[in-house]
Amino acid sequence: MTNADPVNILLVDDQPGKLLSYEAILAPLGDRLISAGSGREALRLLLKHEIAVVLMDVSMPDLGGFELAEIIREHPRFQKTAIIFVSAVHMSDLDRLKGYESGAVDYVAVPVVPQLLRAKVGVFAELYRKTRESERLNRELERRVAERTAELEASMARQIELSERLREADRRKDHFLALLAHELRNPLAPVSNAVGIMRRKTIEDPDLVWCRDVIARQTNQLTRLVDDLLDVSRITLGKIKLRLETVDLAAVIAGAVETSRPLIDRRRHRLCITQPDRRVRMVGDQARLTQVVANLLNNAATYQNEGGQIDLIASERENDALITVRDQGIGIAPEALVDLFELFSQGERSPDSLHGGLGIGLSLVKTLVEMHGGTVSAASEGPGRGSEFVVRLPCAPAEPGRLEENGFSSSAMLEGPPRRILVVDDSRDAAETLALLLTLSGHEVLVAHDGPGALALAVAERPTVVLLDIGLPGMDGYEVCRRAREQGLRDTTIIAMSGYGQDRDRQRSSEAGFDGHTVKPVAISELTALLAKASLHSRS
Repeated sequence: MTNADPVNILLVDDQPGKLLSYEAILAPLGDRLISAGSGREALRLLLKHEIAVVLMDVSMPDLGGFELAEIIREHPRFQKTAIIFVSAVHMSDLDRLKGYESGAVDYVAVPVVPQLLRAKVGVFAELYRKTRESERLNRELERRVAERTAELEASMARQIELSERLREADRRKDHFLALLAHELRNPLAPVSNAVGIMRRKTIEDPDLVWCRDVIARQTNQLTRLVDDLLDVSRITLGKIKLRLETVDLAAVIAGAVETSRPLIDRRRHRLCITQPDRRVRMVGDQARLTQVVANLLNNAATYQNEGGQIDLIASERENDALITVRDQGIGIAPEALVDLFELFSQGERSPDSLHGGLGIGLSLVKTLVEMHGGTVSAASEGPGRGSEFVVRLPCAPAEPGRLEENGFSSSAMLEGPPRRILVVDDSRDAAETLALLLTLSGHEVLVAHDGPGALALAVAERPTVVLLDIGLPGMDGYEVCRRAREQGLRDTTIIAMSGYGQDRDRQRSSEAGFDGHTVKPVAISELTALLAKASLHSRS
């Protein structure tokens, strides 16, 4: 027979006849048989070959079996080699003990029984094979473990580079958004103040009143969009804060239509609006609900060919307000409906829909609707068959409540005792419109446009309140505030006005000595509250 994995078996005897007989007996095992006529020759062959089993005679003239076994056992290379003694005379218990102590694993008596000798040698040869295979597998496993460990370490290292790059990119993103928001808020502040001034003046022309209200609504909406620039991470995590009030469903519809009308008209769509006969109120954030409906209208206008139709249906059912937006556009494939409201998910665009957005509109719709305790669903009969979105929101309790008109109601106007107020802003439009608004509310107002001038005016005039812009030429608002405190204005309420409104910006303002921190454009209600606190303010 041929062994698929033969090992070397060393036969040691000084009598050639015995070697021939051992070879004949062991040949059926299929292993490689190597013969040595002396102990010294056996040592030479052991150093030359990897030997699994040594079958040796105990009595040999030059180097006896016991001595040869001890030499073999002392060499680390042969720790796993099995030694079997063959003897006709050294078979007493003491002889066997000596043999085992010298390194033998078994004894075979002479005359040899072929089947017994073959069985014993075969067992040790097979054991050697299995041991060698086990060691090979262990080495292979260790190699693979080492390779995998190295791969994991390299992957972890890459992840830690990647993480650092993401953190740096996130930091730069936050910095960019803060700068962008600041630049956008600067022009928003005078626009917002101008609207406030117009609301304090009597306007008889209804068209001008309408224009003023449009500017007010769009300013509020743009301000909220600017706020979203700083809330990207919170939008992703669903952590948008709502400003709850009682809102009219009709006002939400009107605001959304006004926002989306330019896109709808530009694409020459027909907009059909259906509203309930009775007034429907909800508790929610009017700007956010307007944003929800506007996003759905924009979606309908974008994903259908020009000259299509959009149906906007508002209704009340089972104490819920329902808002349905239906289009005749490209439709939605069934498989796309599954993750349609997931962030960055986008359906197939029509060839001319070059401004389909980044895939956050519907995700934001779902987030905002669910934050209001409602649901939104989408349906389509398939590609080319149009689509329908239905928003369901709980109605407000039946008792009527006064609705605040876009943050500019008379209750939000600046009231209270007159104060001496210093307005500091390098934007002359922002400073002068805010100053006029404060003057119309009965306050004495001083104005400065740079840091050194503001500090000199504050020290000389000792105003009750300072509304101080942070980004000033010559000396920033932080330094103006610190020096003003050092020069005795400890009882003056100093409020920071800034385009930056993150936590670290507010903390820096507090550390510089400011009593409050507002984000441009300053909300009238917030300014009213700050001025009310100023009358109670006392710095120790």
